[in-house]
Amino acid sequence: MKKNRFLLLLTLLLAVGLVLSACGSSEEGDNASDKSTDNGGTEGTDEGTENTEEASDIKVGMVTDIGGVDDKSFNQSAWEGLQAFASENGLSKGQGIDYVQSEKDADYLPNLTRLVQQDYDVVYGIGYLLAPAVEKVAEQNPDTNFAIVDSVVEADNVASITFQEHQGSFLVGVAAALKTESKKVGFVGGVEGELIKKFEAGFIAGVKSVDPSIDVTVQYADSFGAPDKGKAIAANMYNSGVDVIYHSSGGTGNGVFAQAKDIKNANPDAYVWVIGVDRDQYEEGAIGDTNVTLTSMLKRVDVAVKTVAQQAADGEFPGGEILAFGIKEDGIGVADTNKEAYTDEIDKVVQEYKEKILNGEVTVPSTDEELKTYLESLEQ
Repeated sequence: MKKNRFLLLLTLLLAVGLVLSACGSSEEGDNASDKSTDNGGTEGTDEGTENTEEASDIKVGMVTDIGGVDDKSFNQSAWEGLQAFASENGLSKGQGIDYVQSEKDADYLPNLTRLVQQDYDVVYGIGYLLAPAVEKVAEQNPDTNFAIVDSVVEADNVASITFQEHQGSFLVGVAAALKTESKKVGFVGGVEGELIKKFEAGFIAGVKSVDPSIDVTVQYADSFGAPDKGKAIAANMYNSGVDVIYHSSGGTGNGVFAQAKDIKNANPDAYVWVIGVDRDQYEEGAIGDTNVTLTSMLKRVDVAVKTVAQQAADGEFPGGEILAFGIKEDGIGVADTNKEAYTDEIDKVVQEYKEKILNGEVTVPSTDEELKTYLESLEQ
């Protein structure tokens, strides 16, 4: 009798153990599923774009300059390119791609080093200001691949991404010349240097090609992250009669848009326009039922970043190469989003000059000296 009770008790204990084991396996499976979702398996961007591709095991990160990843311009375009790459490769923010923001120049080196220490396979320095830091970190970490945007670093593990910004700036200069009524246009630069001079020279050449009598006012803010200063510069330009301003100043350009919109708010009939840069900045110019963005010079940093990241994922990282993206490579363009402002008539002339650039009839200047020679040729 006691033996039967013992066997019955043993059987019950075994049954309970099996039930508990099954529950544990089920709960563990559910948690694993939850962890997969939390890791961003269905997120391609910060907004959670769905991913359907098989996840790659590559890790790609980028370090911004002081403009920040949401500068509505250069850094944001780079991040959008990295997000597009992630979406096609089963990755997401924090799970294969990420960025580190720089608040000051001194942040560049530690931010790049941070991504290296986190075992990122490819690390981007976004902007020529990061070139010295990229060069140093690349030398210290020969097994990590790096990419610098808007500069050249001579190293076997660094891909140098450059653009023909003067070509696109020439084309929006043509648009500005055709749009101005006051025959006064402006250029607002971020930090004066070899790179932004390409934007300035190309823009002035485009304006003068249409009408040499148009006056071009140029001023630099000495920063890519000072919207208040950009706003003040724009206010002075508009007050002096300038009616079209092209900015090449990163986050500083947000102030240019803010000033144009303030003027339109105060006087809906005011004739003021902004030409955006790097990405289509149509949304930045929205004000009620109208928009102050005439067009934007499209510098496809997103395309370049995505292209190089994919090359790395395919085992074909272009280390030691200098990559040039211009009109011919679809790395430079002009936005036509604002159909009411950027008319078919303007676009027709812009396209004519685009063809002249492509066929070599027009060689766009990229420096002060080249601009001087170009302007002299127009007088002949």
